[in-house]
Amino acid sequence: MSPLIDPTEMFLRTVLELEEEHVPALRARLAERLALSVPATSERVDRLQSQRLVQLRDDRTLSLTDRGREIAVSVMRKHRLIERLLVDVIGLAWEHAHVEACRWEHVVSDAVEHKLVELLGHPTHGPFGNPIPGMKAPSAADGLTTVAAAAGVLPKARIAYLSEWLQGDVDTMRGLAEHGLLPDAMVRLHREGKTISADAGDGPLALAGWTSALIYVQRNS
Repeated sequence: MSPLIDPTEMFLRTVLELEEEHVPALRARLAERLALSVPATSERVDRLQSQRLVQLRDDRTLSLTDRGREIAVSVMRKHRLIERLLVDVIGLAWEHAHVEACRWEHVVSDAVEHKLVELLGHPTHGPFGNPIPGMKAPSAADGLTTVAAAAGVLPKARIAYLSEWLQGDVDTMRGLAEHGLLPDAMVRLHREGKTISADAGDGPLALAGWTSALIYVQRNS
């Protein structure tokens, strides 16, 4: 992990990320997304519980305390504003914005964040379609399903947003961009056996199972 990345903030942001995507915040899911071992994840959970930043529910899922949520929301908001800055102003390639923003989000002050909001024109969503917390955007999961669930059911759908986990895979993100599979694109979905493909007009792209489960689309497009 880069020395610029605050592990506590990253952990809390990941709990919020799972919550946004309606994925149970189990230790195994957190270990998966943070590339940690389960014992290391459990140790971090214990530490954050002692700091009253997370709490463990009866079903073994984690939830954020008020203080934990405040930190997670602040980090996520800065993350998505920075992504907009990198893509819209600096001109960084779309597929690299998430990884770069993961470094910047921990060092941007609240004063700089406020200036970013003004500079960017008060955006409500990041470049990958995810709502920016505190910017009056609707919940990320409202009325949505995944490409994996929609293929074979919906002939076409509009891409709403991409999972934070998927955004970290630069090669896959580059492939999506090259095929026009971007937020707000209308795509045709096709399932043949276990193979799912999506076509936004630039030719179909076969999607790996984990990729199709991390692309969220509108149910009623």
